[in-house]
Amino acid sequence: MTPELTALALAALLQAVQFALVSVTANLQLGVAKTASPRDRDRLGGPLEAQLNTRNARLFRAMNNHFEALTLFTIAVVVVTLSGQSSPVTAAAGYTYLAARVAYVPAYYFGLSPWRSLIYFVGFAATFVMIVSALI
Repeated sequence: MTPELTALALAALLQAVQFALVSVTANLQLGVAKTASPRDRDRLGGPLEAQLNTRNARLFRAMNNHFEALTLFTIAVVVVTLSGQSSPVTAAAGYTYLAARVAYVPAYYFGLSPWRSLIYFVGFAATFVMIVSALI
């Protein structure tokens, strides 16, 4: 397995951990009756995220942010892998993305501004380094 694919597999595991973290904290705060419901806004009195406390809502947003970032990272890994362009640069970029995503969760949870945005940018830039490296 290429280093980029390993980073992608670990990023998927991170996404699963984030999902579990959000699920557990939301269930503890709101109760299973709400979280297991159809989540109709009119029945709940608004979106579920709006009912979470500040930190639990941040975990929810960090998870959704990773879903979005993981899409581009997956594209980068596929491009690098299928084109046979794996290199030390793309491997380092893949692990940089993963490290940034791991650091992003506590940065978002604790409201570390502007560090959260900087950490996000590092992961975003690493993704594009991979794509550009495969193109040149």
